[in-house]
Amino acid sequence: MKIKSLLFLFLLFSASMIAQTKVSGIVVDENNDPIPFANVYFKNSTEGVITNENGRFYLESQKSYGVLVVSFIGYTAQDVKLEKAVTYNMKVTLTEGETLREVVLVSGKLSKKNNPAIDILRKIWERKRKNGLRQFNQYQYDKYEKVEFDLNTIDSATMKSRVFRGMEFVFEQMDTSAITGKTYLPIFINESLSEVYGDNVSNREKEILKANKNSGFSNNQQIIAFVKDLYADYDIYDNYLKFFDKDFVSPLSRTGIDVYNYALTDSMYIDNKWCYNIVYYPRRKGELTFKGDFWVNDTTFAIKNINMAVTKSANINWVKEIYIEQDFEVVSDSVFLLKRDHMMSDFAFNKKEESQGVYGKRTTLFKNHQFNIEKPKEFYKEEVNFIDNEVYSRSDEYWHENRFENLSKDELGVYKMLDTLKTVKKFKQMYDLVAILGSGYIQKGNFDIGPIFSTFGYNEVEGFRLRAGGRTYFGQNDPWRLQFYTAYGFEDNQFKYGVSGKVLLNKRNRLILEGGNRRDIEQIGASLTTTNNVLGRSFASNGLFMAGANDNLTSINLSMVSFNIEPIKNLTFETGFSYRTLKPAWDKFSLAYFSPDSPTGIKSEVAQSEINFSVDYTPRRKTVGYGVERSIVDSPFTRIFVNYSQGLKGVFDSDFDYQKIQLYIKQPILVGGFGRLNVITEAGKTFGEVPLGLMSVVPGNQSYFLIENTFNNLNFYEFVTDEYATLQLEHHFLGRILSRIPGLRDLNLREIVGVKAVVGTVSDANRALNASGLNYLSPDKPYWEYSAGIGNIFKVFRIDCSWRGNYRHLPDANNFTIKGSFGFYF
Repeated sequence: MKIKSLLFLFLLFSASMIAQTKVSGIVVDENNDPIPFANVYFKNSTEGVITNENGRFYLESQKSYGVLVVSFIGYTAQDVKLEKAVTYNMKVTLTEGETLREVVLVSGKLSKKNNPAIDILRKIWERKRKNGLRQFNQYQYDKYEKVEFDLNTIDSATMKSRVFRGMEFVFEQMDTSAITGKTYLPIFINESLSEVYGDNVSNREKEILKANKNSGFSNNQQIIAFVKDLYADYDIYDNYLKFFDKDFVSPLSRTGIDVYNYALTDSMYIDNKWCYNIVYYPRRKGELTFKGDFWVNDTTFAIKNINMAVTKSANINWVKEIYIEQDFEVVSDSVFLLKRDHMMSDFAFNKKEESQGVYGKRTTLFKNHQFNIEKPKEFYKEEVNFIDNEVYSRSDEYWHENRFENLSKDELGVYKMLDTLKTVKKFKQMYDLVAILGSGYIQKGNFDIGPIFSTFGYNEVEGFRLRAGGRTYFGQNDPWRLQFYTAYGFEDNQFKYGVSGKVLLNKRNRLILEGGNRRDIEQIGASLTTTNNVLGRSFASNGLFMAGANDNLTSINLSMVSFNIEPIKNLTFETGFSYRTLKPAWDKFSLAYFSPDSPTGIKSEVAQSEINFSVDYTPRRKTVGYGVERSIVDSPFTRIFVNYSQGLKGVFDSDFDYQKIQLYIKQPILVGGFGRLNVITEAGKTFGEVPLGLMSVVPGNQSYFLIENTFNNLNFYEFVTDEYATLQLEHHFLGRILSRIPGLRDLNLREIVGVKAVVGTVSDANRALNASGLNYLSPDKPYWEYSAGIGNIFKVFRIDCSWRGNYRHLPDANNFTIKGSFGFYF
């Protein structure tokens, strides 16, 4: 009986191997040079790949095939007989000669003229607005999405490493990628089910999440949001496809013929529809482009299937490969609807073939489409702060009944593996370390210590400075939170502190009450737009290193209370009351002003009560969490901020009566293949007489680092205004220029240029009030500076050179500066 069982298992294993075809290898020419972007596919099928830049390929199918076809423009196609179901490291040599069917023989870059592939592409452009969901007024469908992260390139050395000591059981879940042929270990999986509604007339869309499940991190919406933002939705018919905050040129783009070579290689029936196969690959290295092929219908010119792979030379960090595949189904004989979307990314520190990394895979399935069912406008209104906790706690039976496709054995094993891992002490330590680096806080029970990155600082008044603080933390959806910090300066021998509390009074419209007090030392000459954030602190008084003297520091005692509400998604109103005292932090700086109320006629301290009202509009901003504090998903979004302040003379012995209005607008503009332009404009005016401590000081930057919304060539307090307007432009070319220069192309450097300008004045009344000894210099003749920089140096460093455009002959003028910044960007 045992022998029969063993024999049955052997036959079953053998059958599973026979039912699968795996091939890998390299395609070369007669000189043994690799042929990149060659077409490799199983004969009489639509299953195929394009070789990478080194001519290598891996192809896998669940079906059995006996012949592999290898072809490339200008070479004779070759049929390779497969003797075994699994054939690795094969070498295919192509010889120059006759071309594939219906394709004109060309060499090098393919011609745009007399190219049947280009003619088909133009017809795709003409019809793209008439294909898919765009041809209906309204649409709705069900969506299932599965995202998985896997540790790849697992070898014996990895399994024996100290990192996995005590966790060796995780390797029981290893598998082989159907795209790269590499071994991988699943480490995270997230599933979601949702209903999607759209209206093409009003250009609105709404997605209602019905269920969400992930392995090991079920309550961490930050991880879920990060994953969702990492794999943003896209439409292959658009000219540019956004991945990892970068615009890739779509192979179906109207500008595609400028960056891609296209070749018509085949035609056949697919699902009873005659389709053409077009292969495409980049004309140049270093650009954000793809290689691959697509099948397109001969009458509707709708895409039936498309494969896209990002080349390794593309100017993108931490991502070695990106592979995308979309399948469309035919409905009602002529409507092509997206049925399956699969995207795989290989994240790694470098792009070497043998480097280890993490696969990120997203598979999305669509079904149950319905059309032209109109919904009222109110239906599409976004919820401001609604969470359905049942969505994250669906039973296993629910998932078994509602998944669009069953999970594989390995995918099911991930859930069990992560549940086991959470009980392993070493894994919990590793997870805690990652959480600390990500949040900046060390969690101890229901209390977080930090932020740890603000522990050390230095300035002329305090000398070396130590800071410690913390916050309550019961979860990311806490309805209330208390925070505090204390700091000590070893030069002035004084303790400083800050404490604040906030509570969420109404969850649906995010009505929040906040209050607190801060006593600290601050550089108020480093920011234009005022803030009453009690725990906020100026970088200028907290940095370890500064260029030039940083001695114009102010001792501030701020108390505030405020209400803010978000009645509409991403539209926030706030009103509050504050009381502050401002005085010089030491005797080398003065905020003095003439005052008839003082026995000496001069006061050096300002006491000021103020009410303020502000509106903050941030369209397309994505947030995480539903509690009193939320995190912002890191993606560019527009911000429009308006603030009105009213000084209240006499309230708590307040000194001045004035009105101040400020407007701040930040607008990132994606300029397709030409990069991203960031535009910041700001304007403000103070009505009434105010001293130096309440003026609008043009923000200088005396640090060695790039600080947004400051002027790199200005010192603190170099320009003072009570009426001002600024404009800042910064364009990121994302390597489009340097990628075309031999010798620099492989460095993946990125170019940045910018210009900043400010104009402003000071009224005669405010000049007459000044007794500080500081000469009020206002930029009534607009001040401007310009910069040029190189980013992505060693993937993490950026350096900018900045030149002063005018006011170059002022004392201590910084006519030229070099500043840098560190950051991890794709």
